[in-house]
Amino acid sequence: MRLLPWTREDGAPCYVVGDGDGAVSRMADEVEAVQLAMSAQLVEHAEHLLADPEAGREEARYLAGCLCSALTDVLRVAEARGGRLGDCRE
Repeated sequence: MRLLPWTREDGAPCYVVGDGDGAVSRMADEVEAVQLAMSAQLVEHAEHLLADPEAGREEARYLAGCLCSALTDVLRVAEARGGRLGDCRE
């Protein structure tokens, strides 16, 4: 089973069963790539915002919320990929 990079509406994890070559696995690969790229861009934005002495509290709070969401996505991708690596090592 593969952990997918999205959750159900209730927040529960989603999985797909298969050999990793199906349409859902390919879609998951694409979603993971987008999530990682967006997270990298957000980190770059955060670096700029934190270096700006004129940045306000509201901007920082919004940024913190976005970073939390991105970190949640990245952790799910890491867990999913780590699980797949474990299968390869056995």
